[in-house]
Amino acid sequence: MSQNSTDQFFKSTVLGHPSGLFVLFFTEMWERFSFYGMRSLLILFLTSSFVDGGWGWTRENASSLFGSYVGLVYLSTMLGGYFADKVIGFRWAVMLGSFLMTLGHAAMAVETHFSIYLGLVLLVFGNGFFKPNMVSIISEMYKDRPEKKDGAYTLFYMGVNAGAFFGILLCGYLGEKVGWGYGFGLAGIFMFFGMIQFWLSQSIFGEIGLKPNKESKAKKETLDDDKRNPFTSWQLVVIAISVTLGLLWIINAPASKISGGKIDVFGFLGSNGNSTAILSALGLFIILLIYRLTQYSKITREKLMAVTFFAFLAIFFWAIFEQSPNSLTIFAKDYTNRVLEGNWSIIFLIVNSLITILPLAIITWLMLKMFSQTFKNYAVANIILSLSFVIIWSIAIWMLAKDYYTAGVLSLSDSTLNLLKIDKVTSPLTEVPATWFSTLNSLFIISLAPLFSKWWESKYNPIATVKYGIGMLFLGIGMACVAIGASGIEPGAKTASVSMIWLILVFLFHTMGELCISPVGLSYVSKLVPARMIALMFGIWYLAVAIGMKGAGIFGENIDKIADEHGLSYFFWILTIISVVIALLSIVMSPIIKKLMHGVR
Repeated sequence: MSQNSTDQFFKSTVLGHPSGLFVLFFTEMWERFSFYGMRSLLILFLTSSFVDGGWGWTRENASSLFGSYVGLVYLSTMLGGYFADKVIGFRWAVMLGSFLMTLGHAAMAVETHFSIYLGLVLLVFGNGFFKPNMVSIISEMYKDRPEKKDGAYTLFYMGVNAGAFFGILLCGYLGEKVGWGYGFGLAGIFMFFGMIQFWLSQSIFGEIGLKPNKESKAKKETLDDDKRNPFTSWQLVVIAISVTLGLLWIINAPASKISGGKIDVFGFLGSNGNSTAILSALGLFIILLIYRLTQYSKITREKLMAVTFFAFLAIFFWAIFEQSPNSLTIFAKDYTNRVLEGNWSIIFLIVNSLITILPLAIITWLMLKMFSQTFKNYAVANIILSLSFVIIWSIAIWMLAKDYYTAGVLSLSDSTLNLLKIDKVTSPLTEVPATWFSTLNSLFIISLAPLFSKWWESKYNPIATVKYGIGMLFLGIGMACVAIGASGIEPGAKTASVSMIWLILVFLFHTMGELCISPVGLSYVSKLVPARMIALMFGIWYLAVAIGMKGAGIFGENIDKIADEHGLSYFFWILTIISVVIALLSIVMSPIIKKLMHGVR
């Protein structure tokens, strides 16, 4: 193979990929631990009664705030992508984002109204700087090895979901069983570990992600002779108006509901002021997007049109997939039989032990594989990473010991209970936490990601639109499962006792759908977009995700209205139909999109 600028990264490899990929793997893992750990608790915290330490909000208000929060998280990536590209570089953006998120989780652990809102704001900006620039580093590392990108992103996505799995499992457990502040605080501790590990290992990336200077900008321009399309004054004005309306809408939507209409920025537009504002913002954005696409060279324009189509599909995918921490968590809490007795209790304890210990052992093995390649040059970073694993193992073992004791399987003396900070119980009980079901998504990702990675690298690798179609079909099947499970729940019912199997099936099919769409979507952005636009385009990709996330919140806001009138099953059938329609659209559009991609697979 001929030498190229990225050969240096492949001189030290783990599982056939650069060691640097696994530095990013573990940094991203702890960031996702913190993000998903906190996120799994947010809806439950907001809707729990004052007696249980929550805020006693309605589901509608909680879903509205949740949708705006996760929407802003992804929307902020455009800001982070721009500053990384133009001002501070990928690495400083990652560090700044990590620092802000550490502060945000610490603020939420205090649990006051001010600290919770402050924490959410810090997390929004922190994610904006962190998220797009991690994948930008990977894109640069693999720019001369396009055939390895799909596999790299899928492995990276395995790290994302390893963090999500343990974050939901442990932060969710501490939040539900011990106290909300403990769950929020644990998330911040591991974000701090991720930040330190990345900072101490950053030289492994060579010149990738350094602060841009005149020489690096000139080099990038030399490698990219595509037609430039700078923003004109009128375009900047349109962007400013669109962004202002969008941001005000996404903040005002929950504020107007939570305040009972006392706070309503768009009240002067009438009862449908929020809708008028966001439709105007979207209209302006679409007009500008179409105009700018006409200004690029033909090949670049058509590739960007393909990316735009994939982003459009992603909106619907995330709007439905992100029911996991929203309506599906509500379904788990209020409509699912989570109390287990007899043999079922024992089976759950064994299964929970296996899905906790085995993935943790696999990730620990992967860490040791990386150590064999990097310890000599990055000893302190590796020691910090090792310390984080010692803590995570300790908490996991404590959680399992507490569950076995509470179920009456394990006997512990009073002194041991005091030492372990476990409350004494008089009657055995095994109750599955509502957040536990969300861990299944990450568990299935960890299990299935290698299989999908091999599929994408084989001769049976389907074209992009077919992947999206398959993914949306899996999503529809998953929603159909929970719709069937909820079919016996009467309209207006606030509680029920549905079998857990339906939620398990939902997460299995949704995971397969996610593996077809999410990591593959990131890979196509990096393949289709010119190098000089990569971070910004990742930001625009996350804009589509942000719209989907807010859409998920809007769906969640309406669950009670639909369930009261038509039944809970009707709500999930609506999401099933939407998934299938989008799947068919993606497959039907295959010939057109394939042509626009100009041979990129």
